[in-house]
Amino acid sequence: MIISYKKAVFDEDEEDKYKERNPGNSLKRKESGGGGKSTLEELIREEEKKKEKINRKDYWLREGIIVKVMSKAFVEKWYYKQKGVVRKVIDKYVGETEMLESKHVLRVDQEELETVIPQVGGRVKIVNGAYRGSTAKLLGVDTDHFCAKVQIEKGAYDFRVLKAVEYEDIYKIAQ
Repeated sequence: MIISYKKAVFDEDEEDKYKERNPGNSLKRKESGGGGKSTLEELIREEEKKKEKINRKDYWLREGIIVKVMSKAFVEKWYYKQKGVVRKVIDKYVGETEMLESKHVLRVDQEELETVIPQVGGRVKIVNGAYRGSTAKLLGVDTDHFCAKVQIEKGAYDFRVLKAVEYEDIYKIAQ
């Protein structure tokens, strides 16, 4: 069972496919109004919604993530669309970013930064939503829906696979 971060909804198509292949599912079904969902599934769904609401913030900067500078103010200095590593977070929204090529350090607001996603198999940090703070492995990218499939590596949810994490909620981890 996987959630879409912004919508906090389980991927019902996958659940339905599983149920079709495994009709003898031993989970107890709700008697009324459950739409065929088990009590356990409903409890899990509610917990996911609570975690999403609590952990979704308007700030996401973290030390050790790789970002791309997208501020036009940096065009003249050749930093526009260049990558850097966030070395220090200041006041939740501003980060001291060390540029990868020049090693210069810039103070940049998170609004002027963009996601950097590694190749499949690379490590990412989940920076927003229900699994905020978790480290994960990138399993795939869905370019049509601007989301990625990841598997959590470290934390309370080891090995959980999330199918639809939006691009802006994950960042490549600096090596």
